[in-house]
Amino acid sequence: MTESGQPTVPGTTPGGQGPEPLRTPDGTPSYAAPGGSSPWSPPFATAPQPTSYPGYGGHPTPPAGPAPAAAPESRRAGRLRIGLAGLVAGALIGGGAGAGVVALVDDPAGTSGTPAAAQSVVIQNPESATTATAAAAKAAPSVVTIYVSSASSSGSGSGVVLTDDGYVLTNNHVVAGGGSGGSVQVRTSDGTLYGATVVGTDPASDLAVLRLEGAEDLTPATFADSEDVQVGDVAVAIGAPLGLSNTVTDGIISATDRAVQTGSTQDDATVIDALQTDAAINPGNSGGALVNGAGEVIGINTAIATVASGVPGSQSQSGNIGVGFAIPSNTAQRIAQEIVETGSATRAFLGVTAQTAADDANSEVGTGAEIVSVEPDSAAAGAGLQEGDVVTAVGDRPVTTSTELTAAVRSQAPGETVELTVRRGDQTRTAEVTLGSTS
Repeated sequence: MTESGQPTVPGTTPGGQGPEPLRTPDGTPSYAAPGGSSPWSPPFATAPQPTSYPGYGGHPTPPAGPAPAAAPESRRAGRLRIGLAGLVAGALIGGGAGAGVVALVDDPAGTSGTPAAAQSVVIQNPESATTATAAAAKAAPSVVTIYVSSASSSGSGSGVVLTDDGYVLTNNHVVAGGGSGGSVQVRTSDGTLYGATVVGTDPASDLAVLRLEGAEDLTPATFADSEDVQVGDVAVAIGAPLGLSNTVTDGIISATDRAVQTGSTQDDATVIDALQTDAAINPGNSGGALVNGAGEVIGINTAIATVASGVPGSQSQSGNIGVGFAIPSNTAQRIAQEIVETGSATRAFLGVTAQTAADDANSEVGTGAEIVSVEPDSAAAGAGLQEGDVVTAVGDRPVTTSTELTAAVRSQAPGETVELTVRRGDQTRTAEVTLGSTS
C-alpha cells in the first residue's frame, strides 16, 4: 500500500501503484463502491477549499438515466455478504485478510425532514449518574453538528471544538462535498448556528479543520493521550447520527492499532491506524468525539463496518453493527495543529511500495508486507531495505498485510525512528529507520 493511501505499502510517492483491490467472498478483485485543553491559538490559516467528494454527508442528486445493474451474485455460497452503509466508499480491514468492509460514516440526506434541535446534556440526578453520564456532561459542549451543502447534495456530520475562538476538527469526507460554490454551517451544543470556512484538509488521514465566523467563548475539548487507551476501556461516542445533535452512545474499546482502509477508488483510499469500538456509530457521527470515562477525547469517529441488509445486488445497507472506528487523538491533534498553523499537514513516509505476502498454504492469509519497490534516497533506502524483503513487524507491532504496514507507519510522526523486523529469504533481521515526511 502506498503512503498516499493506496493499497500497496506505505512509502510510495504520489502517483505510485494503486491499491490492492477489495475482494468478493470468492476472491474476485473489486473496488467497493459507495464512509488537556486545546493547545491551538494561532491566527487563521488560509488553504484551498476541498474538492468535490462523491457522497460526503448526504445523497447527491441522482443523475437521470437507468438504474445501475445489480451486482453479480457471489459464487461462494454460505458467507455473510458484507456491504456499505450510506454513500461512501468501503474497504477491507487489514488489507487482503478479508475481515470486512468499512464505510465512512455520513448522514444520508432526507433521513429526517428538519434537523433536530440541539439539546444540552445536563446531569439531573447525580446519585444515579453513570460513567457515561459524566463523560457526556463533560464533553458534549465541545461537540458540534456540521451542515454541508452544494448545488447537487446536502448532508450533515459532527465536529469537535479545538479553540474558544472557533477552530473545529472534523473528517475530510464530511466537508469535502461543499467545495466550490458550496456552504458549511456549524451548530454548537447550545443551538447557535455559525457560518464556517475550511481552513485546510488532509484526505490521507480523513481530517479537516474549520473556522467558525465570529465565534467566541466556545468550549474546547480536552484531549487524552491515545497511547494510554486499553481494550475494555469505557468509550462514549458523541455526535449527530442522522442529524440528531448531541446524541450519546456508550460501549468499550474493542481493539487498538486496528488497520482500516476506506475509499471507493485508487485515488481516494485512506488508511488509518484506528481505535475500534462497539459504541453505536451511525451516519452523521463522522467527525464527532469518542471520549473516555473522564470525558476526554480519545478519538475522532470516522468509519463503521456494515452488513448488506437487502437481497443480492441491493444497495440497502445496515447501520451500526457494533464495529466502529475512530482516528486516535494523538494523530488527530498533531494533524489538526499543523492545519491550523499552515493550512496543510504532513505524515510519516517510509518510501516503499508493497503488497501483502500470502501464506503458501492459504492465499487468504497474510504473512507480512512484501516490498515491491524502494524509492531512491528515501528512509527505506537509507536503512538498506530491498525489493523482495518482507516486513513482519514495526517495533513490537506485528505486520501481516500491506495495509497494516501503512497504518503502523502513519501512526508515527515524521522524523521518528522505528525498528522494522524484515524477512529476507530464510533469514530475519531488524533495521532502524528514521521516517521521512510527505504531505
